[in-house]
Amino acid sequence: MFTEIQHGLSAWGSFDTWIVITAALAAMACALPGVFLVLRQQSMMGDALSHTVLPGIVLAFLMSYGLRNAEWISPSTQLATLPLFLFGGAVVLGVVSAMLTEFVQRLGHVESSAALGVVFTSLFAFGLLLIRLKADSVHIDPDCVLYGNVETVKLGVAGVPRATAMVGSLLVVNLTLVLLFYKELTISAFDPSLATTLGIRARIMHYALMATTAATLVAAFESVGSILVITMLVAPAATASLLTDRLPIRLLVTLAIAFITALVGHAMALTLPALVFSRLGFPEIKDASTAGMMAVVAGMLFILAMFFAPRHGMISKGLGQTRLAFRLACHDQLRALYQAERKTSLGATVEATAWTKTQGFILHYLATWSLILSQQIARTAKGHKLTSRGKRAIEQIITNVSDDTST
Repeated sequence: MFTEIQHGLSAWGSFDTWIVITAALAAMACALPGVFLVLRQQSMMGDALSHTVLPGIVLAFLMSYGLRNAEWISPSTQLATLPLFLFGGAVVLGVVSAMLTEFVQRLGHVESSAALGVVFTSLFAFGLLLIRLKADSVHIDPDCVLYGNVETVKLGVAGVPRATAMVGSLLVVNLTLVLLFYKELTISAFDPSLATTLGIRARIMHYALMATTAATLVAAFESVGSILVITMLVAPAATASLLTDRLPIRLLVTLAIAFITALVGHAMALTLPALVFSRLGFPEIKDASTAGMMAVVAGMLFILAMFFAPRHGMISKGLGQTRLAFRLACHDQLRALYQAERKTSLGATVEATAWTKTQGFILHYLATWSLILSQQIARTAKGHKLTSRGKRAIEQIITNVSDDTST
């Protein structure tokens, strides 16, 4: 298996490197606004924007070609200004989508998720209809728009692909915006009411985040398409949220995950299909879409974090709950021995009671940490007594519990 993987990667060249760089920059550019969408619990808004900006892109595309066909602008000017048209159309539709969602929510008296579903499905359907009606006349490739085509990056100025320069520039812009408005974005995400009290217009920050997200989606369309871009928008940020609670660290971890997603995704796209399908009797299948495999890797990383994250992972939580239950059981055993010794000191008779295997293990653990002493080899709790260290420990526990109860 390792030989086949090495064989699949042996043809790696500068073209593959540019594919990874382009995909990584696109993923990181999407991941930055995704951090604040996840933080604001608006991940579905990112999903909606990845669909609703589609008609904005198509309309901007048609407007650009319409101006050229009407001879208002030259073909060279049209090609040079086309990215600006696309950005403008996406930003406008991004803000309109957010406003329409709020309007439908207020007018129809429905929850936000229902309003969001109505808006983004309607606008996305309208965008697909425009593509189907105008694809032949303006050469819009539906597959490229929906699924992306990062494998066809072409070298541009100074040997740098145009798509790479576009998503790289947008990544710089997004980083600059996050650094400049970090406080405003953070406070608006955690507590919009507090942000308004402090003079920060939370509503404007919301629309600005939607506009930035929409512009980012446009730049990523050429790399990962409108369908898979939602993975790059949400998955790295969601994975990082399981790994750390500190927002600055989360931003760095999100960028790292986005880069790893692109690198491993392209490597798996070159090697995994041939490795799997050759054993299933389909040797003609040699590779797969890089964008699609990036989504697979992003999902795999999220699943790993969901199970093995240090604090929020399912396994870590299970171990933490087990440790807590065992600690409480040790406290209960110490308290029982403490109460038995107090009764004995007052002249009361304490009967020897047999313990279970679990209680025996707890007593052995307490003896290991010098909290109790074993006086005799007997399978009863009466055969043990607290050490001075054990007495101090249980008295401190009882005092803390009493303080918490009185409070």
